[in-house]
Amino acid sequence: MQTDTSSENCLVCKATLDYFQSGQEFTCMKCNKTELGYVSCPNGHYICDSCHGEDTFDLIYDMSICSEGINPFLIANEIIDKTKLPMLGCEHAWVAAGALIAAIRNEKAIKITDEDIKEALNRTKKQAIGAYCGLTGICGIAPAIGGVYSVILGAACPKDTETSKTMFVVSKVIEDISKQAGPCCCKNFVYTALETACRYSHENLGITLDTNYNYTCMDSHRHPHGCREEKCRYYNI
Repeated sequence: MQTDTSSENCLVCKATLDYFQSGQEFTCMKCNKTELGYVSCPNGHYICDSCHGEDTFDLIYDMSICSEGINPFLIANEIIDKTKLPMLGCEHAWVAAGALIAAIRNEKAIKITDEDIKEALNRTKKQAIGAYCGLTGICGIAPAIGGVYSVILGAACPKDTETSKTMFVVSKVIEDISKQAGPCCCKNFVYTALETACRYSHENLGITLDTNYNYTCMDSHRHPHGCREEKCRYYNI
């Protein structure tokens, strides 16, 4: 079993986290559930995917339903700033889903309820799993965009164009964020995915969102695996 020790720190004791190429069984220190995990603290601290970011999930939902404007980039930036997210983490997938569906609701052409927003976030939570961007090639931010499209279009396994359109947009999101990897950066992936989602929103949803936003990252010094710097379109030179 190969272990990659990164410079990312445990939220409990600040120790350097270990990344594993093969899954190991860990017991959550919050709910005592045992699950297969790929990232752990060498001092035995482990929080399962269900418990991780639990309070943050509710906060992102609250901010999403109360947001204003049809610019998902501004909404996402406000959520990231006010929730004080870690540099990396699947909480960013919830941000992407919440910001996108909130902007679409605020555009008013499509009727979206608070329950629809919660549903999109819950679907995202099912597939946004820590470390799986590298383990399976699917960053949780991609199904976050898919969750929004599927809720709005009513996509499901028996459906036709609804599911096809959702899968198409998700495939484009994965394609676009794959060009921004090396190492992965959740903040870059949020904005890249939103750009892609907005690009196809008129074709698939019949709406046009405000995409006028010039984001410059101020968090490059926080990246535990080393920022891509000039290779990143959002790098603050």
